[in-house]
Amino acid sequence: MSLYPSLEDLKVDKVIKAQAQYAQTAASMPAIAEGTYQPQLATAGMPGSSLYPDLGELGDYMGLALNSEEVQKNLALLPVADNQVAVSSLSCVGGMVRPVTGADVGIRRAEIRPGLREIILCKDQDGKVGLRLRSIDNGVFVQLVQANSPAALAGLRFGDQVLQINGQNCAGLSVDKAHKALKVAAETRIELVVRDRPYQRTVTMHKDSSGHVGFIYKSGKITSLVKDASAARNGLLTDHFICEINGQNVIGLKDSQIKDILTTSPAAMTITIMPKFIYEHMVKRMSTGLLRSAMDHSVPEV
Repeated sequence: MSLYPSLEDLKVDKVIKAQAQYAQTAASMPAIAEGTYQPQLATAGMPGSSLYPDLGELGDYMGLALNSEEVQKNLALLPVADNQVAVSSLSCVGGMVRPVTGADVGIRRAEIRPGLREIILCKDQDGKVGLRLRSIDNGVFVQLVQANSPAALAGLRFGDQVLQINGQNCAGLSVDKAHKALKVAAETRIELVVRDRPYQRTVTMHKDSSGHVGFIYKSGKITSLVKDASAARNGLLTDHFICEINGQNVIGLKDSQIKDILTTSPAAMTITIMPKFIYEHMVKRMSTGLLRSAMDHSVPEV
């Protein structure tokens, strides 16, 4: 069963498969003897000899500005054997089919990977790693990653769960003990075992012809959704805070700064969100000014 990053990708892929099925059925119809009545096929708006559909009639499909050439670039057709229908395929994040999203780099930047990873840190000239931790439900989580710090360069992000520090399990550790483990570690090598952002999830959406995805936010929190817009279709939820836009951390930024990032984002947009009650616990006792000035807001490399 195919996976899709967004509902728009799923719907467009189904249309393409239906048209490919029609094209193959029409091509395989037996020849009709001369003089025999031949009903006209309902070919209006359907593709000719090409298995790629002409998406001209879908120009405003689901509010999207679809372009046939763009969709063709995003798809690869598998070879068609006897009694098979051509299907769309694209090698991408998680093996998902993306006829609309295509090779959008925002999905890769925002990806929350399953499993664990090991990170090797060293301290800066001040003996720090640029990391502030927070204890939640007997786990230790990244509360702040300072810009241009060893932690930022190693790829740590807000919301990552730290499972081990130099072989010491973090389950049940207080914040003070976790920070002490970092403080007493050697300057040249600190080994962390990390799980990617377990309290967060990503939602991929598509801008409509007016450049909107259909949600309203205030102070970084999603307050309402526009009916039938891409945000609502793809399961974006209210009372969630925006943590990242296309992988770029926006925590602590002013709404006007978030608006600028949303406006300049490409047509496909991936937003990382966290439930309000978890977010507020995560940033507890941290001022907005500190989050704005100290948090790493750089665009991650992929």
